[in-house]
Amino acid sequence: QSQLVESGGGLVQPGGFLNLSCAASGFTLDHYAVGWFRQAPGKEHERVSCIDSGDGGTHYDDSVKGRFTISRDNSKNTVYLQMNSLKPEDTAVYYCATAWGNCRPADGMEYWGKGTLVTVSS
Repeated sequence: QSQLVESGGGLVQPGGFLNLSCAASGFTLDHYAVGWFRQAPGKEHERVSCIDSGDGGTHYDDSVKGRFTISRDNSKNTVYLQMNSLKPEDTAVYYCATAWGNCRPADGMEYWGKGTLVTVSS
Protein backbone atom coordinates (compact mmCIF):
# COMPACT_ATOMS: atom_id res chain seq x y z
CA GLN A 1 0.00 0.00 0.00
CA SER A 2 1.34 3.42 -0.95
CA GLN A 3 1.47 5.84 1.96
CA LEU A 4 2.91 9.13 3.11
CA VAL A 5 3.54 9.47 6.83
CA GLU A 6 4.48 12.73 8.52
CA SER A 7 6.32 12.83 11.81
CA GLY A 8 8.20 15.26 14.01
CA GLY A 9 5.44 17.57 15.13
CA GLY A 10 5.01 18.63 18.70
CA LEU A 11 4.90 21.51 21.13
CA VAL A 12 7.70 24.07 21.04
CA GLN A 13 8.23 27.55 22.43
CA PRO A 14 8.48 30.59 20.18
CA GLY A 15 11.96 30.79 18.71
CA GLY A 16 12.37 27.03 18.86
CA PHE A 17 12.84 24.53 16.09
CA LEU A 18 11.42 21.30 14.73
CA ASN A 19 12.34 18.97 11.92
CA LEU A 20 9.42 17.35 10.15
CA SER A 21 9.77 14.19 8.10
CA CYS A 22 7.63 12.83 5.30
CA ALA A 23 8.36 9.19 4.65
CA ALA A 24 6.97 7.34 1.66
CA SER A 25 6.28 3.64 1.53
CA GLY A 26 5.08 1.52 -1.34
CA PHE A 27 6.59 3.85 -3.94
CA THR A 28 9.68 5.96 -4.49
CA LEU A 29 9.67 9.74 -4.26
CA ASP A 30 12.41 10.59 -6.72
CA HIS A 31 10.01 11.27 -9.61
CA TYR A 32 7.62 13.29 -7.47
CA ALA A 33 7.46 16.82 -6.30
CA VAL A 34 6.82 16.92 -2.59
CA GLY A 35 5.19 19.80 -0.82
CA TRP A 36 4.48 20.78 2.74
CA PHE A 37 1.12 22.38 3.45
CA ARG A 38 -0.47 23.58 6.63
CA GLN A 39 -3.88 24.51 7.89
CA ALA A 40 -4.50 26.48 11.04
CA PRO A 41 -7.90 27.03 12.65
CA GLY A 42 -9.75 29.77 10.82
CA LYS A 43 -7.20 30.00 8.03
CA GLU A 44 -7.02 28.79 4.47
CA HIS A 45 -4.91 25.87 3.40
CA GLU A 46 -1.41 27.22 2.76
CA ARG A 47 1.52 25.86 0.83
CA VAL A 48 4.54 26.22 3.07
CA SER A 49 7.22 24.79 0.82
CA CYS A 50 7.75 22.42 -2.07
CA ILE A 51 10.62 20.71 -3.83
CA ASP A 52 10.56 19.72 -7.49
CA SER A 53 11.47 16.26 -8.70
CA GLY A 54 13.57 17.26 -11.71
CA ASP A 55 16.05 19.98 -10.88
CA GLY A 56 15.24 19.89 -7.18
CA GLY A 57 14.13 23.50 -7.20
CA THR A 58 12.60 24.71 -3.97
CA HIS A 59 9.72 27.02 -3.24
CA TYR A 60 8.75 28.80 -0.03
CA ASP A 61 5.85 30.84 1.12
CA ASP A 62 6.90 34.37 2.02
CA SER A 63 5.91 33.80 5.63
CA VAL A 64 8.59 31.13 6.12
CA LYS A 65 11.42 32.31 3.86
CA GLY A 66 14.69 32.33 5.72
CA ARG A 67 13.30 30.21 8.53
CA PHE A 68 12.28 26.91 6.92
CA THR A 69 14.32 24.63 4.69
CA ILE A 70 12.99 21.78 2.59
CA SER A 71 15.23 18.91 1.55
CA ARG A 72 15.00 15.36 0.32
CA ASP A 73 16.99 12.20 0.83
CA ASN A 74 16.11 9.75 -1.90
CA SER A 75 18.12 6.98 -0.28
CA LYS A 76 15.72 7.16 2.65
CA ASN A 77 12.68 7.93 0.50
CA THR A 78 12.02 10.88 2.78
CA VAL A 79 11.48 14.62 2.53
CA TYR A 80 12.22 16.95 5.43
CA LEU A 81 11.14 20.35 6.56
CA GLN A 82 13.54 22.01 8.97
CA MET A 83 11.69 24.75 10.82
CA ASN A 84 13.66 27.35 12.75
CA SER A 85 12.71 30.49 14.63
CA LEU A 86 9.19 29.24 15.05
CA LYS A 87 6.39 31.69 15.69
CA PRO A 88 2.93 31.19 17.20
CA GLU A 89 1.53 31.88 13.74
CA ASP A 90 3.21 28.68 12.54
CA THR A 91 0.83 26.61 14.66
CA ALA A 92 -1.06 24.29 12.34
CA VAL A 93 -1.47 20.76 11.14
CA TYR A 94 1.29 20.13 8.62
CA TYR A 95 0.74 17.81 5.69
CA CYS A 96 3.03 16.49 3.01
CA ALA A 97 1.73 15.78 -0.45
CA THR A 98 3.09 14.62 -3.79
CA ALA A 99 2.58 15.36 -7.44
CA TRP A 100 4.23 13.82 -10.47
CA GLY A 101 6.98 16.06 -11.75
CA ASN A 102 6.95 19.65 -10.54
CA CYS A 103 5.38 21.49 -7.66
CA ARG A 104 1.76 22.53 -7.90
CA PRO A 105 -0.81 24.32 -5.75
CA ALA A 106 -2.62 22.35 -3.11
CA ASP A 107 -5.47 21.39 -5.40
CA GLY A 108 -2.96 19.95 -7.86
CA MET A 109 -1.26 17.64 -5.40
CA GLU A 110 -2.44 14.08 -5.71
CA TYR A 111 -1.44 12.08 -2.64
CA TRP A 112 -1.52 13.31 0.92
CA GLY A 113 -0.42 12.19 4.32
CA LYS A 114 -2.60 12.47 7.39
CA GLY A 115 -0.70 15.34 8.97
CA THR A 116 1.29 16.13 12.07
CA LEU A 117 0.42 18.85 14.56
CA VAL A 118 2.86 21.66 15.27
CA THR A 119 2.05 23.90 18.21
CA VAL A 120 4.17 26.95 18.94
CA SER A 121 3.27 28.44 22.28
CA SER A 122 4.82 29.70 25.48
